[in-house]
Amino acid sequence: MAVINFGGVDENVVTREEFPLEKAREVLKDEVIAVLGYGVQGPGQSLNLRDNGFNVIVGQRPGKTYDKAVADGWVPGETLFGIEEACEKATIIQVLLSDAAQIQCWPIIKKHLTAGKALYFSHGFAITYNDRTHIVPPADVDVIMIAPKGSGTSLRRMFLQGRGLNSSYAIYQDATGKAWDRVVALGIGVGSGYLFETTFKKEVYSDLTGERGTLMGAIQGLLLAQYETLREHGHEPSEAFNETVEELTQSLMPLFAENGMDWMYANCSTTAQRGALDWMGPFHDAVKPVFEKLYNEVACGNEAQRSIDTNSQPDYREKLNAELKALHDSEMWRAGAVVRKLRPENN
Repeated sequence: MAVINFGGVDENVVTREEFPLEKAREVLKDEVIAVLGYGVQGPGQSLNLRDNGFNVIVGQRPGKTYDKAVADGWVPGETLFGIEEACEKATIIQVLLSDAAQIQCWPIIKKHLTAGKALYFSHGFAITYNDRTHIVPPADVDVIMIAPKGSGTSLRRMFLQGRGLNSSYAIYQDATGKAWDRVVALGIGVGSGYLFETTFKKEVYSDLTGERGTLMGAIQGLLLAQYETLREHGHEPSEAFNETVEELTQSLMPLFAENGMDWMYANCSTTAQRGALDWMGPFHDAVKPVFEKLYNEVACGNEAQRSIDTNSQPDYREKLNAELKALHDSEMWRAGAVVRKLRPENN
């Protein structure tokens, strides 16, 4: 483990150079890894583990995602099982079910958490809010976390490109004395670029804030506000979308992902520089109180409770699909569908 200085702050980081794949295989050579859930994170993590040579099985309830697992090469009765049978066979249980499904399946999972096993999460939700989820692991198992900083789709895509998606890691409970080796080996196995240390609580606080903030909620709100302003002042949908979304995602994001926003500021026109520097402050001042409110709602558990309550409703999926359809059918994203089709690579 190396200590890396990030902007003046030292952090513990594990790289693939110091903990290579061969070492990870050696650490986990006697383990049976059961990945529960084949929805968001399950496919990427399980397929990467399988391709990296680990002994991995999948636990999934019948349905569309079970059929997807079969299509991806998991064999019923050999490497694909129901939730309970997978838990019984495993020495490491990776709980990659949705937060609501974790609560529902916890009695089954807990029954098979015998001494010395490891319980693995990719999100700190269940453990941090255990007064609400009632997920309290027994004291004689390791409780660990690898949280890739992106979707399961991105994790798999970057793995196939020979790259790695950075992940955080945490140890909540080290019952065996092997938790650190186990969690780091699993982090390398699922395809992480490098691993940085966190806690279950810090992970879920930052993750829920990020999802509702700059990763999804805030960015959609910001894009829509600019798009609407341009449209209300007579700009056509194509111009409004290109100035709001297309230039950001296709031109600028790749550049500041590669070199940083400071580099972007230094390498644009003087007019763009002046405007960006002048308006950065007002935007910061406008949204900072919203982020403070958001973080406090996450920290006190209100956001977790809203998620649990909503996702547990019998008509949750129906209501969710209606909301997603409204987003899909909005003018901005209908314009976006046309713009994407006009990109040179699609013609």
